[in-house]
Amino acid sequence: MPQPASPVVRTGVDIVAVARVARLASEDARVLDEVFTPGELEYCRRRPRSYDHMAVRFAAKEAVLKAFGTGIGRRMRWTDVEIVKERSGRPSVRLHGEVALWAARSGLAGVDVSLSHSEGFAVAQAVSVWEQPAEDGDALPSD
Repeated sequence: MPQPASPVVRTGVDIVAVARVARLASEDARVLDEVFTPGELEYCRRRPRSYDHMAVRFAAKEAVLKAFGTGIGRRMRWTDVEIVKERSGRPSVRLHGEVALWAARSGLAGVDVSLSHSEGFAVAQAVSVWEQPAEDGDALPSD
């Protein structure tokens, strides 16, 4: 009898300069709506040093995609990966749209994320667990 396949674990990490996010927002505030969900923006704007919180969420979105091994597909939107704060204060990931569909088809069992920001930088690490191996180079669908 064949043995069940072991889960596949992938990691991703990203670091972002807080000043870069602040500069992008000051040059064109509409970019914030393209990158962050309304809930993410509401949370960040309520916090002191709101750009630190935006930068760490941007880093988390990048880290999640790296942990997925996909990169950004043309039909993917930044808001398809949402970073939310649980009641406990722990960050978690919610997937929407094309990213959620792709993850379900590809066997995603779970994704976890850790965030930190200090001294003008934001860093995030994501770990994804797959019930079945996602094919190497299996990108998010494009048009």
